[in-house]
Amino acid sequence: MAKEDIVVVAVDGSEASENAVRWAANTAVKRGIPLRIASSYTMPQFLYAEGMVPPKELFDDLQAETLQKIEEARAEAHKVAPDLKIGHTVAEGSPIDMLLEMSKDVTMIVMGSRGMGGLSGMVMGSVSASVVSHASCPVVVVREDNHVTESTKYGPVVIGVDGSEVSQKATDYAFKEADARGAELIAVHTWMDMQVQASLAGLSAAQAEWAEVEKEQAELLTERLADFQEKYPDVQVKKVIARDRPVRALTEASEGAQLLVVGSHGRGGFKGMLLGSTSRALLQSAPCPMMVVRPDSE
Repeated sequence: MAKEDIVVVAVDGSEASENAVRWAANTAVKRGIPLRIASSYTMPQFLYAEGMVPPKELFDDLQAETLQKIEEARAEAHKVAPDLKIGHTVAEGSPIDMLLEMSKDVTMIVMGSRGMGGLSGMVMGSVSASVVSHASCPVVVVREDNHVTESTKYGPVVIGVDGSEVSQKATDYAFKEADARGAELIAVHTWMDMQVQASLAGLSAAQAEWAEVEKEQAELLTERLADFQEKYPDVQVKKVIARDRPVRALTEASEGAQLLVVGSHGRGGFKGMLLGSTSRALLQSAPCPMMVVRPDSE
């Protein structure tokens, strides 16, 4: 089935999802495509013994409450883009199941993260973590503290480039977003992880070689971006070669950006945790909304 060119935003009535709605509306209007607001409700199981059927009034109340959240989100989206075409989806059951199913057929999913995970240091909520890890389309996470302001909504798009297949896929998305937004693209390539840690005795020799390595890495980055620059000739590109850890370099480059795009290799330490460590860390530290692009099949 062909994907529908549409931005889906998940809402739950929280401040984080309001932030996500504003970002998604701004994106949909810049892309010239519709927005769909998605929300779900679940029947509180603890109220009923197994086999008992809850009264229809309870379903009606839950549906009405969910529709109220959708209408509030619609009003918020129309503040950003008054003429935007907006549809909605309401599902009964897990929001994770709903969004993963929708991800098969849409352009992107946008969701807020309240930043209250069950694990120490895991700042993402469990729903956003699950959707980012398993969705079939790019997922944008807008954290509660990623405020969409007049200045940041015109900021650059930042992409982390490492030459892998998924990074090339993410780079294509980043160029597409920068083109739609009339934004500058900042392409960041880091190379510290490739270097063998020099001993103190060899440090000065290593420093002498760093300039040469940096030149080589810059040429490599130019080569990796060449096809995309040809495909999107209107996008202004700034190249950044950083001798730094990817997380720190990308966090720094994303200050004031409207979007950070990363490819996720999905080599996590946990079974079923399909996010690489860099993208997991960035979802906690990035100062702007972040799009995670995963490989076509895993």
